[in-house]
Amino acid sequence: MKAVFDTNVIVSGLLSPHSHPGAIVRLIAANRVQACLDARIFAEYAEVLARPKFKFDPRLVAMLLDYIKHSGEFTSCEPSLAALPDEDDRMFYEVALAAKADCLVTGNERHFPRAACKKVKVLNPAQFTEFYSSLRKDD
Repeated sequence: MKAVFDTNVIVSGLLSPHSHPGAIVRLIAANRVQACLDARIFAEYAEVLARPKFKFDPRLVAMLLDYIKHSGEFTSCEPSLAALPDEDDRMFYEVALAAKADCLVTGNERHFPRAACKKVKVLNPAQFTEFYSSLRKDD
């Protein structure tokens, strides 16, 4: 399964390892889900995870980023004209389209309104873990 993960999902997963976002980070780390991204998303992950307010261990962040860099699917994409409430989130939508990801996972669903994101399945972390589990049952 391929998915695009909004930065807030990765941060939440590291802050709350026993939450739905935490399960997602574990799925990524176990190579059960492939993160789709581009250089912009990777740079945002690196910048946000390095913020002092989160107090993440820099060595663990470096290991996670290195893993994502080598196991993720990097893509280049065309600019999208979708009308999104937060322009900073456009890159996640563009990558989801270009990579033909199964879904885009975000904690800010309101930033990806259905009317503007018709071509991409947008899920919150709980919906994603349910979706992933349902697909695993079919195996």
